Amino acid sequence: MSHMPPAPAPAPAPALSLLRQPGQIVMGAGQRHALPSLLPESAGVIFVCTDTRMSAEDDFRRIVWGLQESGRTVRVFDQVPTELPVGAVIDAVMDRAGERVDLVMGVGGGSCLDFAKVAALLLTHGGKPQDYYGEFAVPGPTIPVVAVPTTAGTGSEATPVAVLSDPDRDMKVGISSPFLIPALAVCDPELTYGAPPALTASVGADALSHLVESFTAIVRPATATLATERVFVGKGALTDAYGLLGLAAIGRSFRVAVTSEDPVARADMAIAALAGGLALGTAGTAAAHALQYPIGTATHTAHGMGVGCLLPYVMEFNRSARVTEFAAIARTLGDDGSAFDDEELSYRAVDLVADLLADVGVPTDLAALGMEPGRERWIAEQAFQAKRLVDNNPRALDVDALELIAGAAQRGERSLLRV
Repeated sequence: MSHMPPAPAPAPAPALSLLRQPGQIVMGAGQRHALPSLLPESAGVIFVCTDTRMSAEDDFRRIVWGLQESGRTVRVFDQVPTELPVGAVIDAVMDRAGERVDLVMGVGGGSCLDFAKVAALLLTHGGKPQDYYGEFAVPGPTIPVVAVPTTAGTGSEATPVAVLSDPDRDMKVGISSPFLIPALAVCDPELTYGAPPALTASVGADALSHLVESFTAIVRPATATLATERVFVGKGALTDAYGLLGLAAIGRSFRVAVTSEDPVARADMAIAALAGGLALGTAGTAAAHALQYPIGTATHTAHGMGVGCLLPYVMEFNRSARVTEFAAIARTLGDDGSAFDDEELSYRAVDLVADLLADVGVPTDLAALGMEPGRERWIAEQAFQAKRLVDNNPRALDVDALELIAGAAQRGERSLLRV
């Protein structure tokens, strides 16, 4: 009697391929000079947000002058603080009460761009930033936002999220909505010239963490409602393409960009930052970002240095769940080809990322960030509250797992996480 062959195992459900991005992206050296011609004619009154350092730069003054020469009224707010406390945005918007604003432009690092997003939100819909915490709480479109990054790191010029510091909370909080994505991103790598090496390293580490975490994020089945249930839906074919584009650029140029103003290296880092923003804007980030929030609050250290320090430990924890992706990371970052298979390459990927970060001066353990030992459980409990990040990790996380990662990072011993 013949036997029927066993039925084949069902194929895994395909991931959703989704991409949310600015209406227009202009990338290239000197493109800041094109701003007046890129803006709509209806943008007669522009509210420009920047910080005190950038407002003193000749490049910024020329941007403002160009907008004014095109017949626009420009109102500059140059007091954007680091870490973006909630109260600072509220005060700035209250000062604009009753004024006409047709467009909000952020010029600067991630804090300036996020400030512009939240300012546009409050100018349009009123209230306080706290009214919009979480996902999909923004009720509709805002005044158009134009993002002009001057650092190559956060990718905020392309993301649907703004991150703020709330004194009533122990760590940073986010507002996440497709309505926050800038209408226009103008990425001119020449604006990153003059940044000190430590800043270039910190923001570059942030970009690298965005690329790795989005490329290795959770895969969710493509249901008909996923795109409306979550802002960050997990990895897919489109975000993977941006992930690999950005990783290749970082592999070529991160070390060079930290030590020089080489135009090719700076252009590569601008591409990496933008690609990281495009990838994380749909795929999302995960454990390294969740852990950094309480660590950054406790140590008052730069976000990029924190996620960069944590990234190799998180990769070590996640490696077994993303062997294929880690192998692709190793190849993209320039592995020498001596590895035998994907399994070996996946281990090599963690080493390559750790070596790259160490070479540009990112701390290799939490002690070097100033984190006191013995607080690993507190770090884990605080990080676990960042559900959108925890849920996005490719390997399931609970407080115990987060404590394990934090403990290994505190001691500087990745081997504690190796499986």
